[in-house]
Amino acid sequence: MNRRPLRIGNASGFYGDRLGALREMLTGGPLDVLTGDYLAELTMLILGRDRLKDPGLGYAKTFLRQLEDCLGLAHEKGVRIVTNAGGLHPAALADAVRELAAKAGVPVSVAHVEGDDLMPYEEGALTANAYLGGAGITACLRAGADVVVTGRVTDAALVSGPAAWWFDWAPDAYDRLAGAVVAGHVLECGTQATGGNYSFFTAHDVRRPGFPLAEVAEDGSAVITKHPGTGGAVTTGTVTAQLLYETQGPRYLGPDVTARLDTVRLEPDGPDRVRISGVLGEPPPPTLKVGVTRIGGWRNEVVFVLTGLDIEAKAALVREQLAGPLAGVESADWTLARTDHEDAATEETASALLRLVVRDPSPDRVGRALTSSAVELALGSYPGFHVTAPPGPAQPYGVFTSATIEATRVPHTATLPDGTRVAVDSASPAFEARGSGAEPRDGGPGAQPPVTGRGGVGESPAGPTPRARPGGAPTTRAPLGTVAGARSGDKGGDANIGVWVADEAAWQWLRDTLTTDLLRDLLPETAPLPVTRHELPNLRALNFTVPGLLGAGVASGHRFDPQAKALGEWLRARHLDIPTHLLPPPAPEGTRP
Repeated sequence: MNRRPLRIGNASGFYGDRLGALREMLTGGPLDVLTGDYLAELTMLILGRDRLKDPGLGYAKTFLRQLEDCLGLAHEKGVRIVTNAGGLHPAALADAVRELAAKAGVPVSVAHVEGDDLMPYEEGALTANAYLGGAGITACLRAGADVVVTGRVTDAALVSGPAAWWFDWAPDAYDRLAGAVVAGHVLECGTQATGGNYSFFTAHDVRRPGFPLAEVAEDGSAVITKHPGTGGAVTTGTVTAQLLYETQGPRYLGPDVTARLDTVRLEPDGPDRVRISGVLGEPPPPTLKVGVTRIGGWRNEVVFVLTGLDIEAKAALVREQLAGPLAGVESADWTLARTDHEDAATEETASALLRLVVRDPSPDRVGRALTSSAVELALGSYPGFHVTAPPGPAQPYGVFTSATIEATRVPHTATLPDGTRVAVDSASPAFEARGSGAEPRDGGPGAQPPVTGRGGVGESPAGPTPRARPGGAPTTRAPLGTVAGARSGDKGGDANIGVWVADEAAWQWLRDTLTTDLLRDLLPETAPLPVTRHELPNLRALNFTVPGLLGAGVASGHRFDPQAKALGEWLRARHLDIPTHLLPPPAPEGTRP
């Protein structure tokens, strides 16, 4: 007998997301399950430092604050809660939830999933966690849990685990499981699926986007939507953007299924409703991804303000004056951001920023003495010398790396509401999210993405004047973002950029034009790196991965945009020759801002 679709929502995309979202989702409309994603690479480092201070910590404390206000409401409405807020200590958070429920007089049963913590892992490791799938969540829900707390499961497992419970899917129902993984990937970052961080944000009211939910059907298809009356929008564009976020190749590898992103089909299903269908699944790899964090050393920074004329000469003078104090420091990176404007009407817009970032294994070499030596230049350096902050002490920075481990070596365990501990078979229904980075096991589609050599930056001057290439359609020099959306993100030290267009004609042009060579030309910071391009024709999208762009990851503060969140928007702002017929018509006179 067919069962009605599972209605599953999201109320958190990261540790620090909107505190009132849990209540908003519980009161906004009917749900069967409500999930919360609190974990990211940087979060694991934060929780690891919490655990150093107090072994009883290591979980997302804000989840408890939300639950104080909402546990009774969830029980009243019959909504089960599934969250990875357990972080490094899911058992402790489960106990805290039980204590909270007892104080509030709410009769809920609590279970948790563990086994992902591989510490002690290796010398210097602060945390080491395998990315588990959804099978432990499934087992807890089957045992009657109202609240399921996990450690480091994959983000999409928060949806695929409940879906496997709801429909009682077999472990080898790969197509259905893959569909649930894709739905989970869309939901995992909260309001990024409902218009948040969206390239074409001006087309919608995104001042306060509502959180997303999915109606997952028994065949694995799903409809992405949101509660009625909430802000933002759910369109094929917003869903495409999230599908491309922090992914790599067409095969989305996971602990219990490999979802084929190149088979995903999207279609509108009414206002603020987008249907996902056609997702094919393949067996999972035999290994799990392991995320490892460690303290990489100590860092500090000084930002000098350079105003008016002779910006380059002023920057050169400071660098020369600090050459002595910087001798012996392991790493000293200078970046000059030319935020200054010629003949500026305000002092701020007449100023550039010179940023010095130093790193060293010793806090003494990059501590207050070093930053004080920079400030000591105040009366004997370039005219107009000042900095954005007073001297400060060195701060520890983190490093994230990933590895793999045989799935059979990870003790994936579900602790049921009655305290029974159940070993979860590594072949049970559960899933990876955001891609593990492993290569496909065969040479099938997606193993070697096609790359065309066509499409250079072009020699024509900037400007709106259409012109025809020999034998081609007239073109206009314009930003790529005039016709294409983009979303970018991080996986450790690597970045990805997903680029998509709305119609077939634009897709044919984008596919033929935006090569890896052109991407390197448009984004010079990627030029020395081994950029890889993947095609996703069903989404009319290209996905680029840029290994090493982010150094040792977000916690190391390697670059200006350490998580590559705006890398796609930088790409959209770059100009190239675009066929004029693909560009939107100019706004009528009197309507331009």
